[in-house]
Amino acid sequence: MPAVVVVGAQWGDEGKGKATDQLGSRVDYVVKFNGGNNAGHTVVVGDEKYALHLLPSGILSPGCVPVIGNGVVVDLEVLFEEIDGLQARGVDTSKLLVSANAHLIPPYNRTLDKVTERFLGKRQIGTTGRGIGPTYADKMSRVGIRVQDLFDASILRQKVEGALAQKNQLLVKVYNRRAVEVDEITDGLLAYAERLRPMVADTSLVLNQALDAGKTVVFEAGQATMLDVDHGTYPFVTSSSAVAAGACTGSGVGPTRLDRIVGVIKAYTTRVGEGPFPTELLDDDGEFLRKTGGEYGVTTGRPRRTGWYDAVIARYAARVNGLTDLVLTKLDVLTGLERVPVCVAYEVDGVRHDEMPPDQSAFHHARPVYEYLPGWWEDISAARTFEELPENCQRYVLALEEMSGTRISSIGVGPDREATIVRHDLLD
Repeated sequence: MPAVVVVGAQWGDEGKGKATDQLGSRVDYVVKFNGGNNAGHTVVVGDEKYALHLLPSGILSPGCVPVIGNGVVVDLEVLFEEIDGLQARGVDTSKLLVSANAHLIPPYNRTLDKVTERFLGKRQIGTTGRGIGPTYADKMSRVGIRVQDLFDASILRQKVEGALAQKNQLLVKVYNRRAVEVDEITDGLLAYAERLRPMVADTSLVLNQALDAGKTVVFEAGQATMLDVDHGTYPFVTSSSAVAAGACTGSGVGPTRLDRIVGVIKAYTTRVGEGPFPTELLDDDGEFLRKTGGEYGVTTGRPRRTGWYDAVIARYAARVNGLTDLVLTKLDVLTGLERVPVCVAYEVDGVRHDEMPPDQSAFHHARPVYEYLPGWWEDISAARTFEELPENCQRYVLALEEMSGTRISSIGVGPDREATIVRHDLLD
């Protein structure tokens, strides 16, 4: 099983980092193919807890080559802060590869991200303010700066001048900010060039040659299905392709080479930022999920919005990604509930929808239709086989599997790397 894509099946924060990390000990390459440092993965190894933002989680697995693909936008300051932090803790980062075609996040895009969001007021998207959206916009407008541009100072300066010709007009005349100097940006980016140079590669070629040689490659998505720019809850989405298809465009590996598509999904649902969220809880149950599950953003520290499991979204994620497997995480958080609601459909203006409504307005007004499953009180954190779970817990998992239409191959019962029940080998 040489090529496996791991994607989020909800609005992010499902535990993709842990799922990828578990595979990482048995794979040769882990590729981040979209997004930037606007999302975070938390991986717990023994007593050590690692918060990763830009780096692929495979960087924690000895022998694994972590790759930042061409579909990622890279903030060089964040990249090297993260590398330095891991090295200080004894983690080997020397195998990291960065695509020459990946786009860079210049400082002026961080500024634009923040001032634009404030300018929107009540209509704001809820971005992290890290320059992700403006950098992807530059990419599509063909005024972006790529990693390879750092190694030709003349080209770099020309590109910065071209970008600032427009952006300074916005900053000064619309947002009442000072103009950005070309030299300031160019010199700041060039300062990273020599340290970055040994990491830069034609990663598309590297990955295809690895697959030709029978190596195992895992493609790790940032964000998640419901934040995908095409298939998510637009406009409250990220600016890149977070679904499985994005693994191809974001890495330079063709779709015929992918063997398994794994969706990571929580035993309940969370969301960060603005936008519709049918099962959202604004009561004590929501606070229970938030506190028990530690639902605070890895990157921003913001409290996450919480809600019950949504099988409609799970079925939608299975469809648009072509999921072959689900990894169910944080099942232990539900321990102690007398009964556990599961959203099986939506009601919109008196009409039941078993699948995603056809338009965003209908989804915004969707109300969940719940089924209630019996809860359990036993501590499940030590369970390592499905049969060791309490009977009601087993029933909950099997019900989600049936409702979601995809087999649940792995179950997280605690934050540690080892706190996992494997029902089907994802690499078999």
